[in-house]
Amino acid sequence: MIVAAVQSQELADAVGKVEGVELLLWPQGDELPEWADEIEFVVPDYIRARTTARLLADLPRLRAVQLQTAGYDAVIDLVPPGPALLSARGVHDDATAELALGLTIASLRGIDVAVRETGHWRQDTTRRSLADSNVAILGYGSIGRSVAVRMLACQARITGVATSARDDDLVRRVVSADDVEWAAQDVVVVVLPLSDATRHVVDAGFLARLHDGALVVNVGRGPLLDTDAVLAEAGRLRFALDVTEPEPLPDDHPLWTAPGVLITPHIAGGTTAMLPRMAALVRDQLERLRDDHPLRNVVSR
Repeated sequence: MIVAAVQSQELADAVGKVEGVELLLWPQGDELPEWADEIEFVVPDYIRARTTARLLADLPRLRAVQLQTAGYDAVIDLVPPGPALLSARGVHDDATAELALGLTIASLRGIDVAVRETGHWRQDTTRRSLADSNVAILGYGSIGRSVAVRMLACQARITGVATSARDDDLVRRVVSADDVEWAAQDVVVVVLPLSDATRHVVDAGFLARLHDGALVVNVGRGPLLDTDAVLAEAGRLRFALDVTEPEPLPDDHPLWTAPGVLITPHIAGGTTAMLPRMAALVRDQLERLRDDHPLRNVVSR
């Protein structure tokens, strides 16, 4: 019998019974449960994963740690090297792609401006439509593809950008960043994972290549964008940011009042779409562990 633990009764109920698995509820807090020595599989809390990760080295039978986030940069330094570290790749694709589309349309069509100026009738008929716009998706993985599906439905022209070029059945051809005509892009959606190689990949030099009025949407990680460069270009360019550096963004930070900047407080993944997809992933991983099959979404360390 495999002993597994999750930190949410809601998730435990959604996962349900899995043959050959005892699924227990790990209490919230900074202490190990009394049955910790038996745990082989653990799902840390969505928000407080680092708190739980600090305790994992004391679990002698631990075989796998299933994150509830697609990114793992926040905990990779805390999870011990023995157990497999598993990302939630795929779980947040639909919700994140929805927000990327919503932020893009809101910024392009000036919805954020209309909200700020509520009570004043100011028509602006010069706004860009997403239809016929050139959109580069920087980080064309599973989330990037989900963004492309939705933006293609809006008649946008999509360029998928990844580390290396490849054929793709949706956008025909995915290209590398060196092969993109950045000055021709009306919208850049950033969905890269965060690493040493991608930190501040959208810097002053990158932004300088974009034409006046271009929109940069970040639904990846805050440090993918150089905040100082964003502030320097705000007004010439537009930005729609679900993630920022720093995060949480202080109330007095200049990004809040920078011209042409729309901010949401890191809400891309936290929707009703998360629970059923997360439960399905946990159930599948537990069955794989029980049957001695390869686990999904293993993070290379």
